[in-house]
Amino acid sequence: MRLNPTVLLAPLFLGLLAAPAIAQRNFDDVEITAEEVAPGISVLFGAGGNIGVSHGPDGTVLIDDQFAELSDKIEAAVAELGAAPVSYLINTHWHGDHTGGNEAFGRNGALIFAHENVRQRLANGRGGSRPIPPAPKAALPVVTFGQGLSMHLNGDDVRIIFTGGGHTDGDSVVYWEKADVIHMGDLYFKIPGYPYMDMDSGGNVLNAMNSLGTVIRMIGDDTRVIPGHGPMSNKAELVAYRAMIGQAVDRVRALKDDGKTLEEVVAAKPLTDFNRGEGFVGPDQFVTSIYNSLKTGNP
Repeated sequence: MRLNPTVLLAPLFLGLLAAPAIAQRNFDDVEITAEEVAPGISVLFGAGGNIGVSHGPDGTVLIDDQFAELSDKIEAAVAELGAAPVSYLINTHWHGDHTGGNEAFGRNGALIFAHENVRQRLANGRGGSRPIPPAPKAALPVVTFGQGLSMHLNGDDVRIIFTGGGHTDGDSVVYWEKADVIHMGDLYFKIPGYPYMDMDSGGNVLNAMNSLGTVIRMIGDDTRVIPGHGPMSNKAELVAYRAMIGQAVDRVRALKDDGKTLEEVVAAKPLTDFNRGEGFVGPDQFVTSIYNSLKTGNP
């Protein structure tokens, strides 16, 4: 049985923000399924963020790795693709539903890549009301970058690009140039509800809009788009997603510029007609993220 990733999303997001909750989850019924998106490139669906896999004669590259408890199942799913064990692992950002398998894959010899802010956040953990302990050494990225780097593997040029963040302060996208496939990480959700901006991890709605705009200018109409959560997508849907965010920002900005407080803006329900459905992030939370992003500015 494959569990619906949308149904799983809310409790898993809550889990990634509270490490003890992850340890108490039961992942026995989670099935990892694969969809080929281009020759030698697949996406794995399970519980947590979507996983990209590139495999061929030069080795196997994994983009994100969901939860620690699923590492054996992910390894098995990779093997079923006819791929060798994972040699390279790229983290799109630091959240536990995308990096939980780092320790297992790192101990098995995978070289981990990520933006420098991802390593810093994993290494330091987080205190406060939703504490996350520091990650063990084996789970930390070994190769970090500021703006990005390139890998030349399996007949393709793979670009790992930091576009400025938005979901967190360490979001990267991964683009296979020849195959014309891009993994968006959590800069793009194709699920009900609203975008999630982790303000405690440097998230900012304005940065997210800029990052999405950069990607949209970079890809073509036929580019296959892997969202952080949800089924496969394309450029047209990504453009619509960014437009939705821009419209929401314009409405909140107008109310804020009119002198309204956060509480008054939330009470005004500016997103009532958006019809995004019920998801992990509701309209009030998204309005709050927008208001606070506008107050902070575009770092």
